[in-house]
Amino acid sequence: MERRRLIQLAGSATVAAMIAAPLAVWAWPDGTEGPRAVSTDLRARDPRATDAARRVYALLAGLENEARAGRPSRTVIGQHVELHNERYNPSYGDYRGIKQPGYYYKKVHDITGRLPGFVELDLGPGYGRPGWAVGTARSYNKAWPSCRPYWGYIEDAVDLAVGVWAGLPRAADGSYRPSGTHKECATGRYVSLPHNGGGPAGLVGFSFHLPYPGSPVKGFTQTLQHNSPGAEDPGWFGRVVTEGTAEHQALLHDLAFLADHLGYLADQGVPVLLRPYHEMNSAPGHGFWWAGQDPAAYHRLWRLTHDFLVNRRGLHNLIFVWSANSWGSGHGRPPREYYPGGDYVDVVGVDAYSDTPAEPLGKGAWTELWYRGLEEFDRPRVVAESFHVPLNANQPRTLTRTPWVMWTVWGQSLSYDNISAPRAKNTADDVKQTYGSPMVITGGHRIQAEDAQ
Repeated sequence: MERRRLIQLAGSATVAAMIAAPLAVWAWPDGTEGPRAVSTDLRARDPRATDAARRVYALLAGLENEARAGRPSRTVIGQHVELHNERYNPSYGDYRGIKQPGYYYKKVHDITGRLPGFVELDLGPGYGRPGWAVGTARSYNKAWPSCRPYWGYIEDAVDLAVGVWAGLPRAADGSYRPSGTHKECATGRYVSLPHNGGGPAGLVGFSFHLPYPGSPVKGFTQTLQHNSPGAEDPGWFGRVVTEGTAEHQALLHDLAFLADHLGYLADQGVPVLLRPYHEMNSAPGHGFWWAGQDPAAYHRLWRLTHDFLVNRRGLHNLIFVWSANSWGSGHGRPPREYYPGGDYVDVVGVDAYSDTPAEPLGKGAWTELWYRGLEEFDRPRVVAESFHVPLNANQPRTLTRTPWVMWTVWGQSLSYDNISAPRAKNTADDVKQTYGSPMVITGGHRIQAEDAQ
């Protein structure tokens, strides 16, 4: 039987066009082609997965299978957006001052004339404020109000996600006026999201830098292991994942915050790549509060989160992404023992910070150590975080040697020399080389110059 190709390599590829294809295009006819081909049907994990979520997963799995079969494949290029820093931190990024929410989503277009094929935002950690923003209810969610300083970024993050998937502005949604602006109730300021051409433009995801359960203040400081109760109490993490404890109830409260926002996205028909509890393989005592724990306890944390969101809250718009810290140097340990299992994970990835294009780690190609190491999980493989674009002056063939399904650049590192990684700067030519490559899948719509103002 003649086999259908999963992707067409002629012409320019955009996520919107590929997702619009009939769902059947993204499935192997008999499941036997290619070495250890991964399943392309999200219903293998969630029998009630929405059609939109199934399309997104089938696209990613199809790209993975093309690569595994040794055929030319493509990589969805993504951009992480630290919207809370863009909005509230004037020292963040490539100029000093408060930035438009979604600044680094728009920055890609400013440099290349194209949009990312994927944008990842963060519902946590908050910005150093008590609780989950108690006050006057926000427009779309009565359970988790936001009319307090430093919490408006959550509403903007959710609205930007809807806009990337469905287009902006959205008069029917009610959050944004036809001009694309809205008034933030806490400050009275008018806030605008970047226009993306008016139509669907790409895939969306959320990370969740969750402050430790029970933390009175929600901020990045509270996500770190050495600031959590677990730093002094070795039994604390076990109580977090044990039903009936106060610590477990605090975790469920935090997960309810996550579920309410993801539920709004589900109601709007938006599929979400959800990436919780990342970099779990960091050394004990380092990284986030969930990192370096007993693997069995980490499995319980992941699985109870999955079951809370999917089974208790009925969210079937989710694609679960498990991303380890890069290993092979001082950053992390091999992550195999932390894998929660295929019944709970759809996509596997790495947060690739151990090396640079100029100084790759290991004997293979840049990022090859992690690309090969993730193959055993039989899931689509992604670079979930990186300071660098994949194609650059030092590594022009990265995606030929390691055809990752998706590659996401971290926040300000797109155009800014990070203090924590002074060699991490991407030049404008690097960004243009990546976004102009026929091996990369970019956003679905082009915005005109006047829209970018």
